[in-house]
Amino acid sequence: MFKKVLIANRGEIALRVIRACKELGIETVSVHSTADANSLHVRFADHSICIGPPQATASYLHLPAVMSAIELSGADAVHPGYGFLAENAEFARDCARLGVTFIGPSPEQIEQMGDKATAKATVKAAGIPLVPGSDGLLSSVEEAALVAEQIGYPVLLKATAGGGGKGMRIANDAEALASAFTVAQSEALACFGNGDLYMEKMVVQPRHIEVQVMGDQFGNVVHFGERECSLQRRHQKVLEEAPSPLVDEEMRTSIGQAAVDAAKAIGYSSAGTVEFLADPDRNFYFIEMNTRIQVEHPITEMITGVDLVKTMIRSAAGEPLPFKQEDIELKGHAIECRINAEDPATFAPSPGNITGYHEPGGYGVRVDSWVHDRAKILPFYDSLLAKLVTWGENREEAIRRMRWALDEYVIEGVKTTVPFHQGVLKDEEFLSGTFDTGFIARYLERQ
Repeated sequence: MFKKVLIANRGEIALRVIRACKELGIETVSVHSTADANSLHVRFADHSICIGPPQATASYLHLPAVMSAIELSGADAVHPGYGFLAENAEFARDCARLGVTFIGPSPEQIEQMGDKATAKATVKAAGIPLVPGSDGLLSSVEEAALVAEQIGYPVLLKATAGGGGKGMRIANDAEALASAFTVAQSEALACFGNGDLYMEKMVVQPRHIEVQVMGDQFGNVVHFGERECSLQRRHQKVLEEAPSPLVDEEMRTSIGQAAVDAAKAIGYSSAGTVEFLADPDRNFYFIEMNTRIQVEHPITEMITGVDLVKTMIRSAAGEPLPFKQEDIELKGHAIECRINAEDPATFAPSPGNITGYHEPGGYGVRVDSWVHDRAKILPFYDSLLAKLVTWGENREEAIRRMRWALDEYVIEGVKTTVPFHQGVLKDEEFLSGTFDTGFIARYLERQ
C-alpha cells in the first residue's frame, strides 16, 4: 500500500480522497492555490503545498507547478480526483517518469478513450452498439452532408476532443448543417485546440445512462449497476439517481456487460464510467468512457455498499478486486442533487461569503461538501458547493427523504440551486420516471 498520496485537486473530491486515504492509513498531501489556503482540504490533509495564484490555469491546471509539488512532497502516488488534470494523459505520463503511481488508468488508456473517434472504433470492434454516424472524422461540410443523407436527420455534430457540451451542434436539415458545422468546428478549436468533428444520428427522447466499472491489474473488471443522468442543463448533470427508472433486469445485465466489455477492450484497471444513450424501447448506444472517478459516484456507493475511492486506491496499489460480479448487489435507491452556488432562476454564478451553514442529517442522508460557515465562494472555480445524497428502500422513499433534506439544508450568504431541486422533486414528469434529457428545458418552461 502507498505511504503518502498527493491529491491534485480541491473542494469536496479532495476531501473525499483524503478521508479514504486516512481510513487506509495513508499520509496525505494537498495542493492549493493562494485563494484556497484556508480551505478544508488544506486543513484536513497531513501536509499542504501552494501551487500558484487563484486562477486554475496558473495553479490546479498548471502541470509544471503540480509536478514540482509532487516531487517536493515525496509522495509515492497521486490521486487526480475529477476535472482539472484527471483525464490528462501527459500528467499520468509525467507521474510515471517521476516514479510516482497515478491512481487511475494508464496514459494509453486515457488517450484511447479520451479521443471520441478512437473510443468508438475500439468499442465497435468489441461488439458494443453505437449510434449510427460517421466512420471517422469529417473532412468537410460536403462529407458531413453525405453522411447525414445516409443516416437521416436530425444529426448531431460533436468535437472529437469535446466535453461539457462544447463543440456540439444539432442540425435538423441540410440547410442547417453548413452553419452548424462551422460553429461546432470553431467552438471546438477555441475550447480544445482541436477542430475535428464527427457525426451521430440524434436519438429521439434519449436517456443518459452510465455504468460504473472498476478494474484491477489482473484483468478483472466488474460493474456496479447503472446511474440515471438524464437531468442535465446545457449538457451538465444536475441530479442523478441509481438505479435508473428505465432499466429493467434484462437491460441491466446487457448494458452492464457492454460496459465491462468496453473496459476489458483496453485492459482497464481503475475506476471508470461507460456512458450510453438509451431510447424508450431500452435500446442503448455507447457515447464515451470517462477514465476517472465521477462526481456522482456516491449514489453507486449508497446502493452497493462499496467504497469506490478506497477500491480505486487499492487497485492502483496492485491489489486484486476483493469481489466478483456476482457479489455486487443493488439495494434500494439513491438520489444526488448537485447544490451549486447559482441563482436558481437564471443559473448565474453566485460567489460570496457563507454567513450561515447547516447540513441536513438523519438515516440515509449523505452530504459530500467542502463548505463551512464563513467559507468564501470564489469565482475562479466550479460552482459546486455540495452533493446532497439520500437513500431509500425504493425510489419513492429516496425522493421523500431528499425533500426533507433539501428543506433542512441551510446555506446563507449566496444564492443556491436548492429551490430549483425542491421544485424538480415535486414535478409530475420527474416523479413518473418517464423523463428524458429534455426534461430540464421542459420543466423550466413550465415555471
